[in-house]
Amino acid sequence: MEFLLIASVHFMALLSPGPDFFLIMQTSLRMPLRYAFAVCLGIATANGLYLLIAVAGLEVVKEMTSLMLILKYLGGGYLFYIGILLLRTPARSLEYETNVSCLHVKSIRHQFAIGFVSAILNPKNAIFYLSLFTVMVSPETPFVIRALYGLWMTGIVLVWDMGVAGLLGNQKIKKWLGNWIFLIEKVAGGVLAFFGVLLTCR
Repeated sequence: MEFLLIASVHFMALLSPGPDFFLIMQTSLRMPLRYAFAVCLGIATANGLYLLIAVAGLEVVKEMTSLMLILKYLGGGYLFYIGILLLRTPARSLEYETNVSCLHVKSIRHQFAIGFVSAILNPKNAIFYLSLFTVMVSPETPFVIRALYGLWMTGIVLVWDMGVAGLLGNQKIKKWLGNWIFLIEKVAGGVLAFFGVLLTCR
């Protein structure tokens, strides 16, 4: 019962599009799928790190206000920076090959880092996982079971994000969205910049 409750809450959180979704979207539309998958792996790794902290029972981390404040401002600044890069991107077709920003560097390692930094600097991830394990996981739940919860959620994040990337990276969908790519990038940039400002000001 405990697992079903946690899994349900976690999945509902995945359904709401956040900064990670818009990052995956622009990578999937602009670059070969392997780079979008690298972003997804980076995001899942950062989520896994927070889950590891939660599983270890370090709920005290969320009480470390100075650390959360640093994450808040770094994360807000990073999202705003990514958003501005997308807003400044010139109109160009999906077939345009030249890298015009650091977002589109054709490097698996680079794209992994973009995904990882985006997720690790989002204090909402830390708060969500720590709160989830504090409120919904019984203190009597064995460490091994908690670890399995963490592995499950990390795996679900990866599978879900890769599914989104695979859908958006489908050639038919890419072709259909090709005429709207300039508008899509501007909307994604505006949303990410908004998330950045909102995160910093709250």
